[in-house]
Amino acid sequence: MATQDAILNEHVTCIRAADWIIGWNRETGQHDYQTGGDVVWKGDRLLQVGGHYDGPVATEIEGAGRLVMPGLINIHCHPSQTAIFRGYVDEFGNPMLFYSSRHPFRQNFIHDHAAQLASARYGLAELLSNGTTSIVDLSHAYPGWLDLLADSGLRAWAAPMFRSARWWTDTGHETKYDWAPDLGQSAFEEAQAVMQTAETHESGRLSALVSPAQVDTCTKELLVAAAELARKTGRPLHTHAAQSYPEFRGINRRLDMTPVEYLHQIGFLGPTTILGHAVFTDEHPWLNWPRRNDLALLAGTGTSVAHCPTVFARDGTMMHHLGAYMDAGVNIALGTDTHPQNLFEEMRLAETLARVAAGPRHTANTARVFHAATIGAAKLLGRDDIGRLAAGAKADLVVCDLREPNMRPLRDPLRNLIYSSGGRSVRDVWVDGQQVVAEGTVLTIDWDAAADALQAEQERTAASVPALDTISPLSLEMRTGAAPD
Repeated sequence: MATQDAILNEHVTCIRAADWIIGWNRETGQHDYQTGGDVVWKGDRLLQVGGHYDGPVATEIEGAGRLVMPGLINIHCHPSQTAIFRGYVDEFGNPMLFYSSRHPFRQNFIHDHAAQLASARYGLAELLSNGTTSIVDLSHAYPGWLDLLADSGLRAWAAPMFRSARWWTDTGHETKYDWAPDLGQSAFEEAQAVMQTAETHESGRLSALVSPAQVDTCTKELLVAAAELARKTGRPLHTHAAQSYPEFRGINRRLDMTPVEYLHQIGFLGPTTILGHAVFTDEHPWLNWPRRNDLALLAGTGTSVAHCPTVFARDGTMMHHLGAYMDAGVNIALGTDTHPQNLFEEMRLAETLARVAAGPRHTANTARVFHAATIGAAKLLGRDDIGRLAAGAKADLVVCDLREPNMRPLRDPLRNLIYSSGGRSVRDVWVDGQQVVAEGTVLTIDWDAAADALQAEQERTAASVPALDTISPLSLEMRTGAAPD
């Protein structure tokens, strides 16, 4: 018969006397630092953060030389496609305007189901290795998707995208559309079935998010139906909006309003709604739009913005400016959208570009971008138990090595993580109290094998695109048939 102590300490884990802890202060509603304290959890819930824990434990982990922080939340990622594009879309410029060179590649490099799975498996491992514990996966539903998410060990919101039309561009100045005969109704019905399956998955870590793909690829009727479904089911609601110059101008021409104004008019905005990117609001100086309503509409309705700076920087643009959104009261969350799937890199670029865009008027800072990568995302997902280290919260936590060279010299560990280490110091990750990364090795996915499979799938897919080297040439010329110098 089990002893009383054995029953009490069953599944209790304690990181003992961690050098640094990023804890959650419920009184101030902010993250703060603690030093020399314990972090303790039982099962999937945190019991104590900071101070000394006197109770019995089953597993004790040495906290010397370690930082313990909450798991990051990636609010906007596409694992099934972005990893396989690596080496092709990293530095596309805009010789004509936005999207003029990236999309000929996307329109030709069509990866099939096997390639999707290889890309997703690699991307999910990459997310875990960089301290992400929760994701919103925006994908067009594919076979095996939900089981792959569950097997990864991540906490995931499956967001099966649906739309009325496929969009494309050949000039970069204007978007064009191929409209589905049923204007997206069958895709909407398929997405609803996938969402229901996710919510009943045996892993218990999967949820669903309603995601009409883009504001301009969905009819008004489809957007309204999606919003009604989200409210009826209590699911968060997402669409890509105000993400490009052509999209902004196209809606201007048709409706004489901004994409944000249009979504507000049809009742799409709200406290559980997130807009992917919202870079081209009426605040953007390149647009010369006469009104300045968008940020007030977003803040007034409680609508959140998924900010993904890297993918826009690669296209030669950026949000103007992040601090203005935050100052207006807009809830900001962070995502990767593209590769690498590394939120530390996104936080660094978000803060840096915010300063470039705003100059001396900048108001973004390290604390604000870290809040976005944790609490901002949790807020819009309707969760007060993730994105923070506090008693009662989920045991989603990350341990970083403070002795890793990029973390030295050590004065402010969060700054070092974001601006120097870039996630290279992440050593251990737990989701729901279950360890998914140990000493830098992902336990749920063989990342090396996933990388080999991805290499093979990229090469196979590329072989079917005869003009690929013209669309996306190598960064350096290939010398062939020449003797060594």
